[in-house]
Parts: sequence; C-alpha cells; structure tokens
Amino acid sequence: QVRLVESGGGFVQPGGSLRLSCAASGINFRFNAMGWYRQAPGKQREWVASMSGGGSTSYRDSVKGRFTISRDNAGNTLYLQMNSLKPEDTAVYYCNKNPAVWEYWGQGTQVTVSS
Repeated sequence: QVRLVESGGGFVQPGGSLRLSCAASGINFRFNAMGWYRQAPGKQREWVASMSGGGSTSYRDSVKGRFTISRDNAGNTLYLQMNSLKPEDTAVYYCNKNPAVWEYWGQGTQVTVSS
C-alpha cells in the first residue's frame, strides 16, 4: 500500500522560507519520478516541481529560482525548499508521483504566507 505523508508546512511572512518533506512508503521510491503539487483555496490543484529518479528537475515558472526540489532515495523522502515566499504561494502542498496517481494523494501540508 502506497503512503505519502507530507509535513513541514506552516505560517510564514512574505519573504520567509519553509522546507517541506514527504515520507514515502510502499513505493519503489528511487526509481520513480516524484513531484510536488499545490491547491490554493477555490483553485484547481497544480503541479509545482518534479524530480526524476535520475535527479533531473523541473519547476513551474512562478517558483523558478525560489523553490528547490530534492530527494533522499535512501530515506524514501522528497523535499521542497521554499524561499522568498509570496502570498500567492499559500496553498495545501502535496507530493505524488509525476505524473500523479489519483490513489496516492495524501492529506497534504498547509502553507500560509501572510503579513
């Protein structure tokens, strides 16, 4: 059974930083492309960043230069370092395979950026 558990969210002022973690189990983590996604209130869930099993990364334009995705294959953990946060980054953040698998969505972690 695949389980993805996100953590690390919180409340931060604009310009601040957060580091999200995603603990994966039940999946052959090191061989799978993984991604971060987010859903803001009243909006559809959107892709944020992804990383292949080989380490190649991709980012949506609005987070390029501010967010960094990384992974620890030995620990089956995916990370998202978020710097220079903006109010428009406020959302629930999820991890999943890339492309996402519907059955794998977890509870997510809330990120709120506000002054």
